Order: sequence, then C-alpha cells, then structure tokens
Amino acid sequence: MWFSGKVEIISFYEDRFVRTVNEVFNVPSIVRFVGNVVKKFKHNRAVRFSRDNIFIRDSGKCQYCAKILSNQDFTLDHVTPASQGGKKNWLNIVACCHSCNQKKGNRTPKQAGMTLLKQPEIPKKIIIESKAEFSSQIPEEWKDYLWD
Repeated sequence: MWFSGKVEIISFYEDRFVRTVNEVFNVPSIVRFVGNVVKKFKHNRAVRFSRDNIFIRDSGKCQYCAKILSNQDFTLDHVTPASQGGKKNWLNIVACCHSCNQKKGNRTPKQAGMTLLKQPEIPKKIIIESKAEFSSQIPEEWKDYLWD
C-alpha cells in the first residue's frame, strides 16, 4: 500500500525489519491511510463472544465468590450445565475460580446452593477497566493515537 501511495508511513519500529532479496526495510509502526474510505460491508457491531471478553465483562472476578482472577488462570462456567440444556453463550457463561467451578460441578447454582454475584448479560460494548494492564503491551508510538 505504501508503494502504491495508499498509505503514508508516520513512524517505523527501530528494531524490526522486513528483508527482501535485495533490500532491508524497517517495519512501519504507524501508517496513515491516504484516500477515500469505501464502505463495502456492514460490520457486526455486536461484541464478540470470547474467553477474554467474558473475563472483561465479569471484571476479572469469580461470579460466585468474588475472588480476583488472573486472565490466565480462571475457568468458564456454564450457569445451566450443557448436560441440562445450557448453551455456550453470553447469557449462560460466567468467569469462575477453579474451586467454585468444582464445588458447583454439573449442577445449576440453585442445585449447588450457590448464588451468582450478577446475572450474565450480553454486553453492548467492552470497557477496559485499567489502561495500565494493557498499556505495557502497546508500542510506545501508538499511545498518542489511542488515548490521552
């Protein structure tokens, strides 16, 4: 896109390169689109159902005991177990610690004598509570374009 004049390179990574047979190029870190945007497809604006988005929706807490969870070490719990007809969707999956998931087992919260902190819902958007946890993974050059 750069060679054809469709983008302008604003900034390069200093430590990343693309090599061809004859040349070495720095990898662009920020590019600016030059031209008209043509909208070809309607984008699905629904929040994608994923493990990471369940974790964010549930604020990184076990939905039974409120234990703070790490993004790498938590389970997804079917509120209504699949064996009882529960589906894998926003309204039936919650973030859960390993001990609560084992305690609940293959039962509903009511059958297990447990209560949810809040009923699962379909989020309209995902709001990241803490920029700090994500900003360490974002290249420094991008930060001026993402938030103040």
